[in-house]
Amino acid sequence: MTAAESIGFVVITGMSGAGKSFAIKCFEDMGYFCVDNLPTTLIPTFSDLVARSMQKIRRVALGVDVREGEYLSHLLDALQALKARRHAVEVLFIEAGDEALVRRYHETRRRHPLAGDGHVLDAIRAERKALAHMREIADRIVDTSALTVHQFRDLLVELYGAPKARAGLATMLVSFGFKHGIPIDADLVFDVRFLANPHFVDNLRALDGRDPRVREFIMRHPESRELLARLQDLLRFLLPAYEREGKAYMTIAVGCTGGRHRSVAVVEELRPFLDELGLAPSVVHRDLDRE
Repeated sequence: MTAAESIGFVVITGMSGAGKSFAIKCFEDMGYFCVDNLPTTLIPTFSDLVARSMQKIRRVALGVDVREGEYLSHLLDALQALKARRHAVEVLFIEAGDEALVRRYHETRRRHPLAGDGHVLDAIRAERKALAHMREIADRIVDTSALTVHQFRDLLVELYGAPKARAGLATMLVSFGFKHGIPIDADLVFDVRFLANPHFVDNLRALDGRDPRVREFIMRHPESRELLARLQDLLRFLLPAYEREGKAYMTIAVGCTGGRHRSVAVVEELRPFLDELGLAPSVVHRDLDRE
């Protein structure tokens, strides 16, 4: 195994209810190949399969917890086997205080994997004891007791995300005509049918909203300029909130009657604004070529 073929493994473990499942989803969003609860004795074989995969997988996250049962004691051997194959290995241990864990189990009404018919707090203490050695060998320990899910996700992205994962929302601007239906995948829909309509101007009717003459006609009206300013303020406020919510994609739809003039022009005016925010939106004029 050459250095060029090495794979980065993050083994995610820790207390049930502390956020391990959520963390695995975050790692998946960051582009990691994720497997949860793989028997530890199979980890070396799994690494060999990944190394030979045609997908060129270079970052893997493995979820390991108390559900492993008897396999849990073999984790240290599995980690040594990965290092012997010259893979980079890091163990992330996620924990929370007893009070926080009890509260989370009561709120979600989930059963602790060690609880059986017993008390949740007893199960938490038993699990903490069973995982004590894994905590000792962990490279990084994260306590989620006082973290919101958004803060936890942001922390994971900061610690493990590639630059691409931090780039923000993948945004799309779509112009459309209401008479052809609203785009079903739209997250935000703006109606610009109240703006001055170039369709009723003879020398503009055959053009579309990409033409500078059409855009100049629309944007010279005060209500058009005010609308654009208000849309920019709204998007400047909303887009960071969507990112904090963990949303990876956002479709912003702008509609007029036919989807040829006003909606197209407004989308073209919004494009450089989103470029300035570093979002580099994709642009689709859905109904531009309709009769």
